[in-house]
Amino acid sequence: MEKFTTLEGVAAPLKIINVDTDMIIPKQYLKTIKRTGLGKGLFSEQRYKDDGSENPDFVLNQPAYRNAKVLVAGDNFGCGSSREHAPWALLDFGIRCVISTSFGDIFYNNCFKNGILPIRVTQEDLDKLFDDAERGANATLTIDLANQEIRGPDGGKVKFEIDPFRKHCLMNGLDDIGLTMEKKSSIDDYEAKLKKERAWA
Repeated sequence: MEKFTTLEGVAAPLKIINVDTDMIIPKQYLKTIKRTGLGKGLFSEQRYKDDGSENPDFVLNQPAYRNAKVLVAGDNFGCGSSREHAPWALLDFGIRCVISTSFGDIFYNNCFKNGILPIRVTQEDLDKLFDDAERGANATLTIDLANQEIRGPDGGKVKFEIDPFRKHCLMNGLDDIGLTMEKKSSIDDYEAKLKKERAWA
């Protein structure tokens, strides 16, 4: 998993509440277990018209936001089903951070496991960040995980809280497998000890 320390990039405003995982990545994209290639399906029902052409009104199709790395979204983002394809699709598109006032619990946990930082802020701070994000190509935010702050284009700062263990995992690029591998020497020692004790097995 790629380490997350400081992220600087364009923030796209998605002023919609209760964005569920089906909206993030519709069911027809769930046939794969690969984590790549899902970016094209991200918000596909909003991004594309029935004939397959792009919907120019959707934020991620607008020139300023095509390469957005941050998503500033309405309340209760990622609610609904538990599909892990939702963070996979965000990541494959290039989004590494989602900011909202609240998240669906399973989606929130899945983000950390896949190298995405979900940040909870107050409604007041979210409104400020929406203002920043609506500047188009000038909507650059800096997400500083070490100092737990979001810096806006005008130098404004928003502080955020994060669980210390999750922060450690993101900053060191540790997913569940990476965490296990941190204990590799202990695992090897245990297996060697078992081999001696159970030579008969």
